[in-house]
Amino acid sequence: MKRLIAALPVALAAGPALAHLDPVAHGSFAAGATHPVFGADHVLAMLAVGLWAGMLGGRARWAVPAAFVGVMAAGFALALAGVALPLVEPAILASVVILGLVAATGLRLPVPAGAALVGAFALFHGAAHGAEMGAAGALPYLAGFLVATAALHAAGLALAVALARAGRSAPRVAGGLVAAAGAALAAGV
Repeated sequence: MKRLIAALPVALAAGPALAHLDPVAHGSFAAGATHPVFGADHVLAMLAVGLWAGMLGGRARWAVPAAFVGVMAAGFALALAGVALPLVEPAILASVVILGLVAATGLRLPVPAGAALVGAFALFHGAAHGAEMGAAGALPYLAGFLVATAALHAAGLALAVALARAGRSAPRVAGGLVAAAGAALAAGV
């Protein structure tokens, strides 16, 4: 636990070694799969969804992340249809802070309300992926970022389970770290 907390600031400070993959050179699926993992804002939000879902337990462990993935696909479709959502980047940054705070406080919501909360943010994440698709083929790119997103949610869920073993407050501390990292990103630190 102490190593995880100590390593988090270093991991968040590190930038990606490469820009988004070129779909011509690497394929549309690979370009989509790497897109969510090359931005700290996306990674933190996805981990927070899984972390919170793990804290909620029961049906929420699959329903909350599934809602995010489904609504994110809808946001992607809106972007492809030419619908421009306002304030996409601020909404994505807000998702990191708010979802981190939700986990930090251990907010207990009914599963439909939790799914709706993450879904509201997922729409913006999907729109951002659609706007940044470039020359990639839509369906393989979509499949790539959906798989990567689900994997990040699973990592957050596994983190919740592992941290719960370390102590009841450990998952909340991780949520607080996510919120703090989101605030730092928003402040441009």
